[in-house]
Parts: sequence; C-alpha cells; structure tokens
Amino acid sequence: MAELINLRRARKNRDRRAKAVQAAENRILFGRTDAERRRQETESNRRRDLLDGKLLAKGETEQDGG
Repeated sequence: MAELINLRRARKNRDRRAKAVQAAENRILFGRTDAERRRQETESNRRRDLLDGKLLAKGETEQDGG
C-alpha cells in the first residue's frame, strides 16, 4: 500500500525548498561586500573604456575613407 502524506505539509516543504533556492541565488547576486562591488564596477568601467577606445568615430564609416 502507498505511503500516506499530508498534502499541507508537503506543500509547505515544497515552498520552503523553493525559498531556500531563491535565497541562495540572492546571496550570490546581492551578497557582495563593498570592496567587491567597487572592484567589479572599476573593472566594468575599464572594459567599457577599452571598448569605446576601439570604436570608430561617430558618423565615420569605411566608405567615407576614414
């Protein structure tokens, strides 16, 4: 015979597991220290500036000869 389960308890356990997964994701995304945030911001600014430096000037294309 199959094991009887309490649906209310099973639903609560399912919700707890989902909340635990969400909390773990939030800790990864938002649980950084100030130093880590500043370092990442500095790195992204540096990369953006490097990329911007390699772009052609606005309005300038290969056909214009520039």
